[in-house]
Amino acid sequence: MTVLDWVGQEYIPQLLDGFLNPQKRVSLIYLAVAAAITIGWSLFMSGGVARKAIDHARRGLFGRHLWMSRSAHGDYKLLLANHAVLLLIAPFFVSKMAVATALFFFLTEYLPAGTAILASVSPLAVAIAYTAFLFVLDDFSRFATHFALHRIPVLWAFHKVHHSAETLNPLTVYRTHPVEAIVFSFRAIAVQSVSISLFVFLFGSSVDLVSVYGVNVILLLFNATGSNLRHSHVQIRYGARVEKFLISPAQHQIHHSMDPRHRDRNFGAALAIWDWMAGSLCVADKNMELKFGLGRNQATQTHRLRYLYFSPFGELLSSGKIGTNPVNLNLRDWKKNAI
Repeated sequence: MTVLDWVGQEYIPQLLDGFLNPQKRVSLIYLAVAAAITIGWSLFMSGGVARKAIDHARRGLFGRHLWMSRSAHGDYKLLLANHAVLLLIAPFFVSKMAVATALFFFLTEYLPAGTAILASVSPLAVAIAYTAFLFVLDDFSRFATHFALHRIPVLWAFHKVHHSAETLNPLTVYRTHPVEAIVFSFRAIAVQSVSISLFVFLFGSSVDLVSVYGVNVILLLFNATGSNLRHSHVQIRYGARVEKFLISPAQHQIHHSMDPRHRDRNFGAALAIWDWMAGSLCVADKNMELKFGLGRNQATQTHRLRYLYFSPFGELLSSGKIGTNPVNLNLRDWKKNAI
């Protein structure tokens, strides 16, 4: 297969699939919902005054300064380049079904008494339990991985490529270094493999999600209720009580804030309970003035693809952090809940 054939038959179709497939977070339907939510929120915040609402929506999501900035250009470059890199290395990844099969045989070998012990449970109950279990385990694994990306210097060197974004838009979710993308790919394989093997082992049959058009119903709700506004300047808050359980778009924007008070806060994806337990939870205030990026003293204050790709390696080599100081300790008291 020539390069042109590969681009036409694999690269472009799968790139477009990311915007057309409802299983993908930035599917056009979810982006349209995010736009509608932005308009509704802007009308609410402006007291129904159309001119103020338009200005609010422009500053929050629709403004040219958000989509055409140097920071946004960095997002797009990483999206396109990472898509190619991951397509090329994907054949070398072990599949989730291969891992799930190995785990299933491990369980049946060492815990034979538990095989199909819950086989009498109705298929609907199994589907509901599996959907909920997968969502909670997946959400916790996202929190734990994100926490590690901030706390382990070797991983932080790559993750701060994401935090170098100075303006946020829904495509900023793709502003990641390939190393981080690989880490999250292995996370997903581990979560799905454990979930599948455990439920097949316990319930004795194949398992299905409660889904809508093939999408996990809980994930569908998450994507359709503003997940794409996490990376935006639309500060949608859920209120202090709700934000102790669910991460709002404004809370994730706090996570990106340069304000020292917001450092290492709100690692969660959907559920806030993990941050509450870790002491990293921070609820959103009204009318926050947030600035995003890494600050002047951080190395990756540029949006060139070459720099975003290779500067983490150079930084690790020059700082001598590879193999040393494995945990990034700071002065935060992690036993206190930062609410």
